[in-house]
Amino acid sequence: MKITSLSDVPVSAPQMEGMQGIQKQVPVGVADGTPTMSLRVFTVEPGGHTPYHAHPWEHINYVLEGAGIVVDEAGNEHPIKAGDYALVLPKEKHQFRNPGGAEGGGAASGGAAAEGGAPLRFICLVPRDKE
Repeated sequence: MKITSLSDVPVSAPQMEGMQGIQKQVPVGVADGTPTMSLRVFTVEPGGHTPYHAHPWEHINYVLEGAGIVVDEAGNEHPIKAGDYALVLPKEKHQFRNPGGAEGGGAASGGAAAEGGAPLRFICLVPRDKE
């Protein structure tokens, strides 16, 4: 059994083309001997985003705090906020954005800006070897 606090989990800044303003933590993963899943936590700073990408596995997301948008395969923007879940199916193109404080972002342009430029933080559950 492992019990940990997110504040005790190391933070990394993943380097990936098309990624900006992202921090990643892995509270539970391969290093812990998980047999099937890894739990990651991403923090997206205001104006930040993940790449617009697809991969052959699903992931399940839960928004811990803040607000932002998820862009789907058709380019449609879906507002997300703390307490929301998002399922991304295998091979489904997607992107998470935090337009908070960014010109042209926010509710007026179809997104949900993070109030006051707050970070968007969400859990991302993936197959264990995809952390």
